[in-house]
Amino acid sequence: MKKKVLVLSSSPRRGGNSDLLCDQFTNGVQQAGHHVDKIFLKDKKINYCTGCGTCIDRGKSCSQKDDMAEVLDKMVEADVIVMATPVYFYTMCAQMKTLIDRTCARYTEIKNKEFYFIVTAADTNNRAMERTLEEFKGFTYCLEDAKEKGVIYGTGAWDKGEIKGKPAMEEAFKAGMSV
Repeated sequence: MKKKVLVLSSSPRRGGNSDLLCDQFTNGVQQAGHHVDKIFLKDKKINYCTGCGTCIDRGKSCSQKDDMAEVLDKMVEADVIVMATPVYFYTMCAQMKTLIDRTCARYTEIKNKEFYFIVTAADTNNRAMERTLEEFKGFTYCLEDAKEKGVIYGTGAWDKGEIKGKPAMEEAFKAGMSV
């Protein structure tokens, strides 16, 4: 069965290490014959959640007029969601956290999804990435029937493009093929 895969790249640098792993994952998905859509969050205008309560208290869509409605539509439609972040100070970047907070308006519709997580950091210890993964798991814990399918650790990469030639590149491709 052909799946719809959504890749959410939160790198602030196009061609940054986590973004390059997203591209490898995407290549694997395409080679496996699935449909893939990659969103580079830096290209989208996604405001912070203001906590106004319009979506929860009044049952209406988010009052903000930005690109988040489009991203949420794609998240709801996807079978598989890949969430990728560079790790800053042992946590996800602000772009990814902002996206997660803004799912509030429709998070109950993001159900029955498979999730892959991509994390990149200068640190070489995968265990140091656990705090970031717990943040992702905190999000998926709130979703109905979310299944974690894999994690790609792009560790030991500080400078832009430093991930090239590291095992994580092949791991990302293989994970995409396995969707």
